[in-house]
Amino acid sequence: MNLADHPNLLLVDDDEVLCSVLVPALKRRGFNVALAQDFESALSAAAAEVPQFAVVDLKFPGGSGLGLVRQLMQINEDMRIVMLTGYASIATAIEAVKLGAHYYLAKPANADDIVAALRGDDAAAATISEKPLSVNRLEWEHIQRVLSGHQGNISATARVLGMHRRTLQRKLSKHPVREN
Repeated sequence: MNLADHPNLLLVDDDEVLCSVLVPALKRRGFNVALAQDFESALSAAAAEVPQFAVVDLKFPGGSGLGLVRQLMQINEDMRIVMLTGYASIATAIEAVKLGAHYYLAKPANADDIVAALRGDDAAAATISEKPLSVNRLEWEHIQRVLSGHQGNISATARVLGMHRRTLQRKLSKHPVREN
């Protein structure tokens, strides 16, 4: 990317510390960065100045990053979108790509990782682990798939999984198991 181009990039994340680091880092890499920290301000910013790129968190106030990806693709179908999340799962990754995201990154990710993903560089390609997923991670992935299949309905998901709704809520409130 030519730095003279200064393409518009929309960063949507409610983590103030992360944003305080990413915004200047992305600006140094040649982007005009608009920051939004909730669903409505993200749509307003995208409508005011249509971005060529977007980095969207999965969870933030006022809506889901998945719903925002759908809306952003309606604003600009050529927009390159990277989904950035601390709650990575196979189900949400697949859903994000189906909705139009070009790449899915798990936090923590640095500005170089994000720019490589936005550009579609091979350097951003995921590494494949030789080690199988742990039972806890497999459980997390399965819960996320079932939850996604029931459009986020906790009660319906709990019924299908054969567990109490509160037990499911406790499992969902925990961060996903990190694999080394």
